[in-house]
Amino acid sequence: MIKMVATDIDGTILDWSLGGFTPALKNCIKNLTDSGIKVVLVTGRMHESARVMADELGLKTPIVSYQGGMIKDNCENGKVYYRKDLDVKKAKEIIDWARKNNIHINLYMDDILYVENDNDTIKKYTGVRYVNYKVCSFDDLEIKNVNKVLAIDYNDADRVTKWVEYLSKKYPELYIVKSTPYFCEVSNIDAKKSRAVEFLCKEWGIKKEEVLTIGDQNNDIELLKAGGIKVAMGNGTPELKECADFITDTVQNDGFVKAVEKFILSPVQ
Repeated sequence: MIKMVATDIDGTILDWSLGGFTPALKNCIKNLTDSGIKVVLVTGRMHESARVMADELGLKTPIVSYQGGMIKDNCENGKVYYRKDLDVKKAKEIIDWARKNNIHINLYMDDILYVENDNDTIKKYTGVRYVNYKVCSFDDLEIKNVNKVLAIDYNDADRVTKWVEYLSKKYPELYIVKSTPYFCEVSNIDAKKSRAVEFLCKEWGIKKEEVLTIGDQNNDIELLKAGGIKVAMGNGTPELKECADFITDTVQNDGFVKAVEKFILSPVQ
C-alpha cells in the first residue's frame, strides 16, 4: 500500500505551456491527500518558489527544495528538518569559473536568489517561478549559507552538458547534475532528492516499498532511487527511464494522474 508520493514539479506535474496545473492534476492531488496519502514536492526550486506551488495544490507537507538540500515546513519561517549547504570555498571557486567563462549563474544563499547581471536569462528563469531576485556584485556579498549555485545557458544544451562533465570530474566531492537541458546544478554531495525522501520516510515511519516516486529529468534519478515504485514521465530523459519501473504518459497528457490511477487510486468514473 502506497503511503507517500514524492514528486518533482517542473515537467512532472507542471508544464507552463498548459497554463499551469491541469484540473485533473489538482483533483488527483486532492484525492491523494483526502485518502491520507502524503504528497511531497521534491524539487530543485528554491523553497519560496516551491511554496507557491504547494499552496496552489493545497499541500501542507514539508517541501524538499534545492535538489534535496533543504526540507522545510510549508511556510516562510517554518521548521527546517534537513539542510545541506554548499561549501563556501567551493562556491567561490564555481563563481570564479563562471566569470572566467562568461557563464550566467544564480547564487542562492539563505533562500535568496542573487545574480550579477539583470539580463534576459534571469528574466526568463524567474518569469514562471514566482521568484524575486537581487542584482549585485558577488564581491559585495558575504558568501555563506549557500543553498546551491545554478549555471544556465538557454541557447546551448550541449554546452551545459560539458559543464556538468567538467565540474563533475573536477569536484567529485560535490553533487553536480543537469536538471533540465539548460541547467547545471552545483550542490552539497548530500543535497540529493533520495536523501531527503529517505529522511522523511524515517521521520514518518514509512517503508521504501510504500513510496511512489516520479520525475522527468536526470536530477530525478536520485528521487526514483528512494521509491518502491519508480515512475518516469513519458517526456523524461532516456537516463531516467532506464531507472524506472514504469513509464507513464507525458506531463501534457497528465502522466502523473495516470500513474496514480494505475498504482494507487482507481480512476473516477
